[in-house]
Formats: sequence, C-alpha cells, structure tokens
Amino acid sequence: MISFQNTTVKYPLGNKALDRVSFDIEENEFVYLVGPSGAGKTTILKLILNEIQPTEGSITIDDMEISSKKFKSVTKLRQNIGIVFQDFKILPEANVFENVAVSMRIKGFSSATINSEVNNALKTTGIQDKKEMFPAQLSAGEIQRVAIARAIVGNRPIILADEPTGNLDPKTTWEIMRIFKFLEKTKTIIFATHNTDIVNSMKRRVIVVQNGRIKKDMKKGGYEL
Repeated sequence: MISFQNTTVKYPLGNKALDRVSFDIEENEFVYLVGPSGAGKTTILKLILNEIQPTEGSITIDDMEISSKKFKSVTKLRQNIGIVFQDFKILPEANVFENVAVSMRIKGFSSATINSEVNNALKTTGIQDKKEMFPAQLSAGEIQRVAIARAIVGNRPIILADEPTGNLDPKTTWEIMRIFKFLEKTKTIIFATHNTDIVNSMKRRVIVVQNGRIKKDMKKGGYEL
C-alpha cells in the first residue's frame, strides 16, 4: 500500500532530512515510527501527505507514484488519509459534531451521510454523548478523541498519528491506544512516538529512524530509545 524506495530529502545547503530510506507498509498494517527529535519521522509523514517532495527516490501509495512531478491527484490522495496531531488542531469555535464533520461538509456530502458517518465515528471513539459540547468543555483526552474521530470519518483507509499521546497523562494514553488497537482492524496506521512504554506494551512493527536513515525495522518486539 505504501512504498518508499531509496527516498532522499536534501535541504538547500546540502543537509539530508532523509537518506536513501526504503520500506513497504501493507494494507491494515500498524507500524510504529520511532526515533529522537529531528531523526526524520515528521519528514516521512509529510512525504506521505505530499506536503514535500523527495530529492531522490520514489514513493508509491495505492499504485499512485506520488513522488512523480506528473502527480496531480493530491486532493484524492489526502482524502484517503486521516491525521492525528499531538496538539489536536481542533477548531475552538466549533462543537464536537462540527469539528468531526468539517471535512465532509467541504467535500459536499449530504446532511444524512454526514450525520450517519459522524455519529459512527463518535461512537467508535466513545464520545457520542459529547457531540454538542465545545473544546473548552472537554478534557485533553476527549479532545484527542475528537481528533481521532475527525481522522477516521469518511472511511479513510490510512491514519497518520504524529505523537498523538504526547500531551496526555498515562491513564488517558492507554485509553487512546485502545481506540487505535480497534482501528487497526480496518486501517493502515503509521504511529510516530517517543513513548517506549506504548511500543513495548502494544507490540507491533517498529521502524527506527536515526539521522535520516532507517536504523532498524523490527516486525514485532520491544524497543529502547
């Protein structure tokens, strides 16, 4: 589903954010992306979103070579990708339902479809009783549930999670991980994190990035930073 082949990203002064990175991620696979700050994790996520282009190498997603200069289907690509951020990026002036529905409204879905899809996403994330509340009325964990619901609404097959538990306490972190564990049944998930407790408890494939290169690619097992 997602393939990086000898992918390099160079900065104008010659420094490399990524250096000949290669990996394949299958459909419905859960992959941790780990490594210190500045290792290249965020660069990989930006490449998948087509926010930046590689200097060398190729990136293919669902048979679309998104690294090609001829690639013009950025909107179609991003409609298939949900993103969960560490800092939530929720609209403070919109209630929970409106935050989750915003992308579907932009795409012009019918009110009936939006109502059905959003309510299903809220049920999946356990906040269906909060849909008329505003972010200021919610805990950090509840706000992150809103962000996850927004990422999955519209049946997006790929989820990119960039340090999604970084601002959460341990108890809330495990509640959020239970949601991701449920989602992995039907989603391809790339989960960037520094949290070794998560990686070692919910054992999944681990890609370790260091200095722009893949240091290790472990199918399952523990990991220490």
